[in-house]
Amino acid sequence: MTDITTTVMIADNTGHTTMSLTKEETMSLPEVRDVGHWIFAGGRMMQPFQLQEADWATVGTVRIVPGLVGGSH
Repeated sequence: MTDITTTVMIADNTGHTTMSLTKEETMSLPEVRDVGHWIFAGGRMMQPFQLQEADWATVGTVRIVPGLVGGSH
């Protein structure tokens, strides 16, 4: 039996990288553990523990983006 993969897109200041990863590969990404990144899957924002519990066969595309920081200058 093969592991289920899904599309994972990681955005950064140079653009984005698209990969096809298993749940275990995705959860081991440094960006997933970095509190400065936001994770979106299944059309909603998720915390890493929610992504870990997600049904990988139906999760759809996972997007990991740098979090927005607000403030005035």
